[in-house]
Amino acid sequence: MKFNISKKWLLKADNKEDKLPISAGAFNFDMVAEDAPKKYVVAEEQSAYLSHMSSEEYLAREENASVRHEYVDGLLFAMTGTTRKHNLISINICTRLREHLRRSRCRVYMSDVKARVEFTNSFYYPDVMVACDKFDKKSVFTASPVLIVEVLSRKTATTDRREKAYAYKQIESLQEYLIVHQSRKRAELHRRNKQGNWDIFEFGTGAELTLESIPVGTLKLSMDEIYEDVDSEPGHLEVGENAEAEWDEEEKEGDEEADDLDW
Repeated sequence: MKFNISKKWLLKADNKEDKLPISAGAFNFDMVAEDAPKKYVVAEEQSAYLSHMSSEEYLAREENASVRHEYVDGLLFAMTGTTRKHNLISINICTRLREHLRRSRCRVYMSDVKARVEFTNSFYYPDVMVACDKFDKKSVFTASPVLIVEVLSRKTATTDRREKAYAYKQIESLQEYLIVHQSRKRAELHRRNKQGNWDIFEFGTGAELTLESIPVGTLKLSMDEIYEDVDSEPGHLEVGENAEAEWDEEEKEGDEEADDLDW
C-alpha cells in the first residue's frame, strides 16, 4: 500500500464511541500500514475522528509501544526519527550538562524521558532536559524541569517554536528553553526574568551562551561545543527572522522526495 507522506493521516478506532472531531490541517498524525491491528483504520484528516485517551491510558500504552508518541490533551502524535546531525547536537549539549551537574542533585535526561505539562495536559519528549526534583528511578517523566532543549528538524520546527514553546513556558519550574538549529549555527535562548516574563537571546557562529537555570551554577556553552563534529553552515544573529521560511522551503523539498516512498 502506498502513501504520500506529505499528506496528513491519523488513526481512527473502530469503536465509534467517545470520538473527538479533528479540524483539517490542525495537526500531523500517525500513519499506519494496511496490516495494522484491526482496532485501527486509516482515515483522511478531513473526515476523521480520534479516540480521546486519558493520561493514565497513554502512559500505560507507551510502555509497550513500538513507536513513541507525544500526548496533547487526549490525542497521540507519533514521533519521527532523527538525523545523525540532530543526534550529535543533542549529545554534545547533554555531555556538557552531565559534566556540569556531576555530584549534584540535578540530572540531565535525553529524549526518552517525558516532560509533563499539567497546564495543557500534555507529555512531550524533549531532546535534552534538566530537572532537580526528587529522583524516582521508576518514573518515566518529570513535571518540574528547569531547562529544556529542543533541536529543530524539518518536521518539528514549527511545533518546537510555537506549540511547545507555549506549553513549556506554563511549567512553573522551567527557567530556560533553548532552541537549537540543525542547518545553521543558530540558537535561541528563552529565559524567564524576575517579573515572570520571557526574554529571548539569539546566538550565531562564534558566540557563547550562558545557561543560568541550573541551581548548581551557570554553564557557559559555546556554539563550537554545541556543533562539535557537525558540519553546519555559518549562521548569523537574525535567528528568528527567516528561520521558519527556511524550514518551510526544506519541508517542500522533503515532501517531493516522499512521494516515491512505499509503506
